[in-house]
Amino acid sequence: MKTIILIALNAGLIILFIKLLRQKGLLTYPHQGRVWLTFLAVAIITLMDEFTSIFYVPAEAHRFIGLSAMVFIAITSLLIRFLSTRLTEIAEILEQHGLIGGGVYSFSYLVLGPTVSFIAVSSIMVDYILTACISAVSAVANATSFFPISGFATMLLVLGIIWAVAGLNVLGIRENARFTFLIFIAAAFVMLNLIVSGVLSLDTNSLGQIHLAFKDTGKKLLTGSWSADYGNLISNIAFCILAYSGVESVLQTAGLVRSWQEIRKAYLFLALTVGIATPLVSVLVLAAPIDFKAHEGDLVTHYATMLNGVGFGIAVAALASFTLIMAVNTAFVASSELMERVAHRYGFHWLIATNRRQSLYRIHLMSALFFSCIILITSGSQSLLADMYALGLLASFCINVGSLILYRYFMGTKDVKYFTSRLGTMVLWVLLVSCFFFLAYDKHYATIMWASVTAVVLLGGVLVARKRAPEKKEIEKADTEMEMILFLAESSAPDLHLMFRRSEEPEHGFHKDNVAYITFYSPRAGIPPKVAPNHFRFPLTKISLYHRMVSLLRVVAYEFSDREVSVHYGWPLSSWLDRFSIGVMVFNLMRLPRVFPQFEFDIHYTKKRSQAAAPAASGRE
Repeated sequence: MKTIILIALNAGLIILFIKLLRQKGLLTYPHQGRVWLTFLAVAIITLMDEFTSIFYVPAEAHRFIGLSAMVFIAITSLLIRFLSTRLTEIAEILEQHGLIGGGVYSFSYLVLGPTVSFIAVSSIMVDYILTACISAVSAVANATSFFPISGFATMLLVLGIIWAVAGLNVLGIRENARFTFLIFIAAAFVMLNLIVSGVLSLDTNSLGQIHLAFKDTGKKLLTGSWSADYGNLISNIAFCILAYSGVESVLQTAGLVRSWQEIRKAYLFLALTVGIATPLVSVLVLAAPIDFKAHEGDLVTHYATMLNGVGFGIAVAALASFTLIMAVNTAFVASSELMERVAHRYGFHWLIATNRRQSLYRIHLMSALFFSCIILITSGSQSLLADMYALGLLASFCINVGSLILYRYFMGTKDVKYFTSRLGTMVLWVLLVSCFFFLAYDKHYATIMWASVTAVVLLGGVLVARKRAPEKKEIEKADTEMEMILFLAESSAPDLHLMFRRSEEPEHGFHKDNVAYITFYSPRAGIPPKVAPNHFRFPLTKISLYHRMVSLLRVVAYEFSDREVSVHYGWPLSSWLDRFSIGVMVFNLMRLPRVFPQFEFDIHYTKKRSQAAAPAASGRE
């Protein structure tokens, strides 16, 4: 029976992949002089990173939390899929602002500014460094599990993997995607055979172990104390979070696809593949009668040998090595995209030069050199770096989700089509922050190492930002307060009107000499276009919008003490739930009549805009 089912499974896979390989534009396609990746190509590149966790997470999680690892790896998978919807939302927001790619760096830069963005850069770069180094070492370890070799030969193989993957990336993304897809095909055959064989081999003892796992999980989460329950939930998720490292790489490589819709499809593909396979394999392996202490390094390989013999075990070991090599590839691809955004923003154009195959070859070669140095310094020891991995990963997750909360607070949801529950995002952020602080407390030396690397990158980033910050150019394009004063001074009208409007609101059409339209903009988002001679744009830098508004009105009060000045604001139409910051802003505006009793203040809603109508502020939508 088992043989018949496996034959049918493999025959179906052969037919499926033959049909896929015959399709044109399956992985890449040209458009306007550039080669773009499809959602499948991007998803597979990331899948090779996430997929590697199958070969080490079950043993690691079992070592810390026992049989309940079966359940918590699945719970963590659901949490990561919940997180991926937020990452999709971020992808569309970045596209709306013209920030394609860059992931956590671009989004944290947009929302929080350059200082925090360099913390994000350091966190995610630590993860990429560890991904490349640990995956290369693990690939050699799995490949030589049946054929032991000397330590010197192991080191040569590890360095060879690093430089071979660097060469693959120098060749360009087309060859990269095709090669990765071939590895994915092999992984599909091997892992589906492993899963089906494992399901068919379940016996009473294995089912009893699964029952004990759920029972143990229930004891941890139903202690009778909500604080103890929450603490157990957080600690167990934190120990399983590395099972899904690499999920942020899809967002990081958004610059390789044409639209955020491709990112959405890629995350859906990951949810339906590795999001199911990792918990399922973990349950099958941990329920099997295995001496876990004796097989922590080759748990899945040993399980495969138990199921279908030594030959199948060797095939799984080979797959582990190849997928780990592809995780090294993911580190190269995603880190190059990240460094490209940083280099482009701060004017290091020599670093992002490309060859004929559109490859960032200089970044790839520098990354390979840096990864090699880390491997030589640590002598290929994973224990020196592994604890930093989860900490940096959680830090990047916290920054991403926290930035999304702040963005939605100030901007609402009208500017994008895809948006998620703000309450759900807040709950997710609390869970991630709790996991981060738990690991930071539990792994003191890892916290010190991560904080040290972050401090170094942050210091270097701040020094670079002071000299090369692109915000300076956007601030230089701004209008000055004196320009607005001189414009209004030329009007002979006894009354003046100050119309505060947002940059995304449409043109009003009133070009009278006694009316000034005022827009405050963030230099990080760029200066909005000047829509009329009486439209003045002022940057928001270190002070809040309210205090910037007060300082401007003080200048107007001083210069036009002999005229009647009317200050107009748009009527806020956004819901309190959608944009709670509107309520805070209106509360601050209510204080202005007491500060400037000589002015008239008007919060107005105009139903229809007309050239003949009297000047009035448009409604905020």
